Amino acid sequence: MGKPIRLGVVFGGRSGEHEVSLVSARSVLNTLDTQKYHITQVGITIDGDWLVGEKTLETLSEKNIDQLSPALMLPIPARPEIYTITAADQEEILKVFAELDVIFPVLHGSFGEDGTMQGLFELTDIAYVGAGVLGSAVAMDKALFKDVMIANGIPVVPSILVYRSELDNMNEVLNRVAEFAEYPLFVKPANMGSSVGVHKCQDIEEVAVSLQDSAQYDRRILVEKGINAREIELSVLGNQSPKVSVPGEIRPTAEFYSYEAKYHDDSSELIIPAPLDDDQTKLFQEYALRAYQAIDCAGMARADFLLDKESGDIFLNEINTIPGFTPISMYPKLWEASGLTYADLIDELILLALERKQEKDQLIRKYEFNG
Repeated sequence: MGKPIRLGVVFGGRSGEHEVSLVSARSVLNTLDTQKYHITQVGITIDGDWLVGEKTLETLSEKNIDQLSPALMLPIPARPEIYTITAADQEEILKVFAELDVIFPVLHGSFGEDGTMQGLFELTDIAYVGAGVLGSAVAMDKALFKDVMIANGIPVVPSILVYRSELDNMNEVLNRVAEFAEYPLFVKPANMGSSVGVHKCQDIEEVAVSLQDSAQYDRRILVEKGINAREIELSVLGNQSPKVSVPGEIRPTAEFYSYEAKYHDDSSELIIPAPLDDDQTKLFQEYALRAYQAIDCAGMARADFLLDKESGDIFLNEINTIPGFTPISMYPKLWEASGLTYADLIDELILLALERKQEKDQLIRKYEFNG
């Protein structure tokens, strides 16, 4: 066996999904083969502070951050290192804490899944698991994502976009909502995951309250037509030639698959494979792959669909570029049902990250005109 791959696992982050990230990271870290990987844990607090030290995940989870050391990564190409900050003689000194070959960002939501962290990794010129800046940003913004899907002939749920600044004229917004579609309606932040800030509304008063709540999480808010639907999910894996898993179905005990249903209520039913006919399965898989490639995804993504119970129409709801890796998460469960174990899935994702970096290294970064 060759030298272990120097792997940085980054978790936490400045997001409403901070706690979910910690749970996902615990599953990943518990699975990684320490014979294959030299692992550096990097925790990010809800305030955005980077921390390293002994048992970083455990310590951050327990909020004992005084036991950890401040850390950072500098956007210097060919220096993919984690530095610690130490004080000496009234000065702050940077010291190399760990050299890295690849990073696994187990970050959900804002400042982790939206292209911002991926931009830092690009500037640092290090391999990293998952989609790049473009795919991450487009997938994260539900409104922009819908526009791209419509341009590619992939059906999405009808919606209107509301800006937080428009809520000062709430009556005008509510009039527009009233003309849009019949109830129920869903109100959700355009940039958020794990069903944070998502509300199912049965009347205009609920819409008004929900808009104010969703506006706490993003300046752009979607109001979507409600559909009596089955929730179907598929996992996608790969770079330029991705593959897709069998579909799975979620049957939540709540009205929809809320944050509570996802992470605190284990009564929701996960059915793998989903009870679909062959034609439906093929269409779901086709849409998932087309959407994945349309936004230039890489590494991994989970495609979430709605299947109208009455008409049989299929709608792509969203793509998650860093899907959950908790013990009950659909992304690894779907791959396990497709013949890929959790441990092999993690290994494959890291290899895909290194493969993509090798491909990018072939690019010419400067142009000399000799005319």
